[in-house]
Amino acid sequence: MGFFLETLIGGLMTGMLYSLIALGFVLIFKASGVFNFAQGAMVLFAALAMARFSEWIPAGLGIESKTLGNVLAFVAAMAVMVGVAWVIERWVLGKLVNQEGITLLMATLGVTYFLDGAGQTIFGSDIYKIDVGLPKDPIFLLENVFQGGILVGQEDLYAALIAASMVAVLAAFFQYTATGRALRAVADDHQAAQSIGIPLNRIWVIVWSVAGFVALVAGIIWGSKLGVQFSLSLVALKALPVVILGGLTSVPGAIIGGLIIGVGEKLSEVYIGSMVGGGIEIWFAYALALIFLLVRPQGLFGEKIIDRV
Repeated sequence: MGFFLETLIGGLMTGMLYSLIALGFVLIFKASGVFNFAQGAMVLFAALAMARFSEWIPAGLGIESKTLGNVLAFVAAMAVMVGVAWVIERWVLGKLVNQEGITLLMATLGVTYFLDGAGQTIFGSDIYKIDVGLPKDPIFLLENVFQGGILVGQEDLYAALIAASMVAVLAAFFQYTATGRALRAVADDHQAAQSIGIPLNRIWVIVWSVAGFVALVAGIIWGSKLGVQFSLSLVALKALPVVILGGLTSVPGAIIGGLIIGVGEKLSEVYIGSMVGGGIEIWFAYALALIFLLVRPQGLFGEKIIDRV
């Protein structure tokens, strides 16, 4: 039982990180109807910016405090992501208003390759580290209940708590703030939102900036765990099955979908992997997403769209 709980907790913590990345997809799709295939590249670009600024800024200003250096690097990286959001809206999506969905999807694919190339050109292609002070040593929980206790990585625990806090803040932002209500209005009907004075361009810049902030936080967490390298964008794409499972338009769906996939891939790898030669953790999420596409294409919490002719 102790080993099962250890695996379950590990899956839940990983699932929260998947949910955080999936929120970037959901936020942009809700506000603009665009499936942002570039979210993984945004995570990588933001992580590269944070990693390099945390080196350049202290060295350039002679700052010895790691905390101050990280804070300034975070602010600089966030400014870069807001700039990226503005450029994407002004020079890409703003030119493609009311175009077909496939056109917008291809545009985000173009943004993906642009960010990958620009990140390598500006920040370099080596493996960089992000050190924001997350503790690395594991701890043992419930030692009085289970023999030997339950082994939990402190870094994973703190990362999951940060991701959960971010998810809660963003959910409250969408539900209770005027900007959040404007975002939901734009998601429901662009023309109706414009007719009551909601500026689409400003809303889209805001939502891409929020998605950039989510990408930055996710990039810092994953960069701290795995190092900042170009395979990080592939890790971020694990959020694709999450949004398929939870629903493209649902914030709660992103949370629940991330938890289901995080737990499912850990448990299947541990308890079934040895029977089939391992590697289940790599493809489990995509296989589960394929099943949902066949059975319930709108996901667990997504809206079923009915076109009347």
